[in-house]
Amino acid sequence: MMIAGISIGLLVVLGLVLGSEFVNGWTDAPNSIATVVSTRVMSPRAAVIMAVSFNFLGVLLMGTAVASTIGSIIKLSPGPEALAVLGAAQLGIIIWGVVAWRFGIPTSESHALIAGLTGAGLACSAGSTVIGTDAVNWAAWVKVLEGLGISSILGFGLGYIVSGIVTFLFRNVKRSAANWFFARAQIVSACAMAFSHGSQDGQKFMGVFTMAMVFANMLALGPGGALQIPIWVMILCSLVMAVGTSIGGYRIIKTMGMDMVKLEKYQGFSAEVTASLCLLVSSSFGIPVSTTHTKTTAIMGVGAQKGLRYVNWGIVKEMFVAWFLTFPICAIIGFGMTKLFLLFM
Repeated sequence: MMIAGISIGLLVVLGLVLGSEFVNGWTDAPNSIATVVSTRVMSPRAAVIMAVSFNFLGVLLMGTAVASTIGSIIKLSPGPEALAVLGAAQLGIIIWGVVAWRFGIPTSESHALIAGLTGAGLACSAGSTVIGTDAVNWAAWVKVLEGLGISSILGFGLGYIVSGIVTFLFRNVKRSAANWFFARAQIVSACAMAFSHGSQDGQKFMGVFTMAMVFANMLALGPGGALQIPIWVMILCSLVMAVGTSIGGYRIIKTMGMDMVKLEKYQGFSAEVTASLCLLVSSSFGIPVSTTHTKTTAIMGVGAQKGLRYVNWGIVKEMFVAWFLTFPICAIIGFGMTKLFLLFM
């Protein structure tokens, strides 16, 4: 069935992608503003407006290298089967993201997307509905694993180092003067964090949205088979993510910026600088990394620099369990939903 030349299947998939973007606003985008809100440098409303603006700039100015990597996770030809795979992957993100948000646990929508696409790809093989591995580009998983290392190890290590450097440089500065400085510096670092979030997560879901339209023959690939994301897709996805952040983001902000580590202003600044650097470097090389992992481990590193007792390791344990479960759960949902969708095609 067609509506104004667009198939119902495509509309459903695009709606699911926007649903995933909304959930991303709930559970992932708050990471970029968690520190600046928890240290009371910016109000939640102002922080959301800032995040929306700089997320959009990050998508607009950093190219589509990350989107291309995500697009290469699965190898499918345009058609209904490809749309079923994309739609099934989005359901995995939505279900898992909402469950984690309910308990205030920040999860990686990036890894949920990758796992969901992989599980969905395994459910179809060369046009058949039997399990197979030829629909998954395992070489692209190398970049995913590289990103996992960058977001976890480098985030913690750099957070520890940057916080130590800041502490050393301001050791003789009066606390009131230091707080005045970092209250302003943190606004800049929060903008950089939001920009880098857009360069990573913004690209991923906008890339999937565009892929769906390519699979439905509504858009054409650019030179060399590169995804060309229309400006209206960038605007639409940015707005949907902003709505999600403004409605449900505070639970994640509380977990990261208040419960896990009670951040001071200089620590918030250190964590934002660390996470921004990791994300921007990864984006430049087209390596998909998790904003959640990067920002969270940076906060852990910042807190640990002051002393291990300043980190709530119980919260950390809960988050690590959720991160570990993201891959199998979203892959299983993607696999199962693809099988179900294919029954009705």
